Amino acid sequence: MTQRISRRTALAGLSALAFTPRAPAIAQARAIVLMHGFTPGANVDIGARLIADHLGRRLGQTVVVESRLGAGGTVSAAAVARAAPDGLTLAILPSGHPVSAAMYKQLPYNTVDDFTFVSMLTENPFIFGTYPDHPAKSVADVIKLAQADEGKLTCATAGIGTGMHLAFELFASMAKVKIQHIPYRGSPQAVTDLLAKRIDFQMDTPPLFLPFMADNRTRALAVTGTSKFFALPNAPTFAESGLPGYSVTGWIGLAGPAGLPAPLVERLNTEVKATLADPAVIERFRSLGSDVVPTTPAGFKARVVDDVAKWTKVVADANIPRV
Repeated sequence: MTQRISRRTALAGLSALAFTPRAPAIAQARAIVLMHGFTPGANVDIGARLIADHLGRRLGQTVVVESRLGAGGTVSAAAVARAAPDGLTLAILPSGHPVSAAMYKQLPYNTVDDFTFVSMLTENPFIFGTYPDHPAKSVADVIKLAQADEGKLTCATAGIGTGMHLAFELFASMAKVKIQHIPYRGSPQAVTDLLAKRIDFQMDTPPLFLPFMADNRTRALAVTGTSKFFALPNAPTFAESGLPGYSVTGWIGLAGPAGLPAPLVERLNTEVKATLADPAVIERFRSLGSDVVPTTPAGFKARVVDDVAKWTKVVADANIPRV
């Protein structure tokens, strides 16, 4: 007869894992659920399954990925925030997590206090691009054109309140220019209009832009990170383009509900770092346009706190309506 295992028993088993470098599988404990708020097959989902596979083998525990869609990832985050702190429910949190804190008037959880942050996993810049024969050949050119004809230039993003939108607004604010923001319901239609020269610029993710740049249908003006992007080594950063201090990146990280036992957090962090040191894992994430960036739990939490403050200010300064 199969014995039913309580959450307390499962917690005891998982906590034991934190002290045992190569512990065997906990055969009677149920699977760990790794939850995220993205469509199955999307890059975050692919990354989550990669982490789940490696983490499960290292822990000796089955890890299953669950996509729980809705409200820009907040449905998934709320489910994790409500879960018991027994290590059986974990989350892949995206950089949209602190963006939601800036964009939503009210959330069913506290963006920082209701989570235990384990480690960042990957990071990627956004790309600010245009069509090949646009007269702007650099960010400096964009600024000059915008100053000469205020409000005429346009920039597309995948929608109001997305990370790409806020990255654009931060650029416009720091450059002190007025460029029309054109929000789309997703990136594909936006890039279609960019290719047709119906818009001037687009701020978007590497997976969206890189295929078009590979065959010279679009051109990168700048990347939003603080350093060169491995996939576009010749593209300058915004900081190099006359906006020192400009820095925006998308990221994903591993977290759980508040109150995860410290030994378990330490064990998870150790196994995440070992996973992200695997050359095959590094290469797979690079194929998705991201670099691996393991951190300490404190480092990940600090990043979330900083991003909440950054995006709250950008939303306020740009008068973006909160929902």
